[in-house]
This record gives sequence, structure tokens and C-alpha cells, in this order.
Amino acid sequence: QVQLVESGGSLVQAGGSLRLSCAASGSILEINPMRWYRQAPGTQRELVADITSGGSTNVADSVKGRFTISRDNAKNTVYLQMNSLKPEDTGVYYCNAQVLTLRGGSMRWLDIWGQGTQVTVSS
Repeated sequence: QVQLVESGGSLVQAGGSLRLSCAASGSILEINPMRWYRQAPGTQRELVADITSGGSTNVADSVKGRFTISRDNAKNTVYLQMNSLKPEDTGVYYCNAQVLTLRGGSMRWLDIWGQGTQVTVSS
């Protein structure tokens, strides 16, 4: 069984920084890509950033220049460094990954989600 576990969410003042982590565990052959989403109350979940196993990244315009995504392939972990946080960055941050696993003797790609970690930015 493959799972993602996020950590690092907290309450922080505007202008502050946080670093989120998401570690994948289980029967993993490959993870590509890894993504961070967020969801504020009453809104749809939105893609914040993603990164391939080769290190190519995409970051949403709303966080460009403030957020950085990175990963440690050896640890099956993705990070989201968030700087200059704003109240509108408040929400639950979810990790998502496409994971190649061995199941029933066959290799399969699974779409895996973490449980989410709360980020609250006070003004």
C-alpha cells in the first residue's frame, strides 16, 4: 500500500515562511510527478506547484516568486517552501503523486493523495 504523509502546516503571520513536506511510503517503483494543491474554505482545490522526477517544475502564478517546490528522490519526499505568506494563502495543502507500484504481479500507476495539512496565515 502506498501512502503520502504531509507535515509542516501551521499558523503563521503574514510575511512569514513555512516549509511543507510530503513523504511517500510503500511499494514504490517510481513517482512522477509530485504536486501540491491547496483548498480554501468554499473554494475548489487548486494546483500550487508540481515537479517531475527530473526536477522540472511549474508554479502557479499566484505564488510565483514566493513558493518553491523541490524533491528528494532518494527519500521519496517533496517539499514546498513558502515565503512572504499572505492571508490568501490560507487553506489545506494536499500532496498528490502519480506512483508506479507493483500490485498483483503487475506494475500499475496509482493516483495518491495525502490527508492534507492546514496552513493559516494571519494578517
